[in-house]
Amino acid sequence: MVDRRLVRVDADGLVTHADLSDVATFHCNDMVVDATGRAFVGNFGFDLDDAIVNRGMVDVIADHATACIARVDPDGSVHVVADGMHFPNGSVITPDGSTLIVAETLALRLTAFDLAADGSLSNRRVWADLVTRVPDGICLDVDGHVWVANPTAPECVLVAEGGEVLEVVDTGDPCFACMLGGADGRTLFMLTAPASLADVAALAPKGHVRTTRVASPGAGRP
Repeated sequence: MVDRRLVRVDADGLVTHADLSDVATFHCNDMVVDATGRAFVGNFGFDLDDAIVNRGMVDVIADHATACIARVDPDGSVHVVADGMHFPNGSVITPDGSTLIVAETLALRLTAFDLAADGSLSNRRVWADLVTRVPDGICLDVDGHVWVANPTAPECVLVAEGGEVLEVVDTGDPCFACMLGGADGRTLFMLTAPASLADVAALAPKGHVRTTRVASPGAGRP
């Protein structure tokens, strides 16, 4: 994140796969890798912690710098495939590989793109307007619904395309990421912590990985 690099693990350990410093205007963020090995990587766009401390979350949502999504190909080349994104965060690719869904955290929405065979993105559209919920990490289930971690509330919510909320899980603390897994894919793993500000989170190890059982297993990527 901080070095703005995409790294891979091989026989020699961690190796830089791509330098994203020319396109990432602040820390790198969530990513998803497609079936051909292309990685779609977001970034903050600006110093979020500093902005929240000095201006407050409401003002940051109302006024902030946008960021791009970078595609890193298997050969390490970097390509900007979407710009003007409002803090591109958690990302998923549908099982058929045709759609990329991205959490635009500061726009309070999930945004979808058509994903072409050459890795280009088109037909940008609102997949779900979350109204007051802030999306962070996301994951996809076999019904085509998306679980959304909410870092501003103690919840992880299941959302249908169009924005209908189908289920809400109380996570105790704010929820920053989620993933479906386990032996049958029906265990929802949720990462929680009292706060995300670096200086606050560093004071004590209060983060948790919480789980709950859900009706539908995971699908797509990651």
